[in-house]
Amino acid sequence: MTSFITEDAEDYEEYVIDTPFLNTRSLRGQFLASVVKKGTHCEVSSNICNGVSANNGASRLFCCKSHCRNVLQDRNNCGMCGHKCRFGQLCCGGKCINVGFNDLHCGKCNKACDSGVKCENGSCGYAS
Repeated sequence: MTSFITEDAEDYEEYVIDTPFLNTRSLRGQFLASVVKKGTHCEVSSNICNGVSANNGASRLFCCKSHCRNVLQDRNNCGMCGHKCRFGQLCCGGKCINVGFNDLHCGKCNKACDSGVKCENGSCGYAS
């Protein structure tokens, strides 16, 4: 049996907030949870994902259409809410990258080809 990973598999990601927020609505001044699941409901005016850094700076959370999204990796909100990457592109560090022919992001983000080896069709040294 063959299993395929879809883009929806990313929906199960969790983000560990780098600096926990102080819950100002609480009389006790308790901290909010330091883990946020991808897609958590949010409100643009007051929320837990308003430019928040997570996963040791590898994620940047924003409230896009009332859901927390990582604008450094979300191909539908790349770099900012609503900025969609084109077909064949992935969101790598907040920029849309054609991973089919990029020697530093070959087939996926941050997968670099060896020196002198070209990325072709998402594989290092495909034509070799």
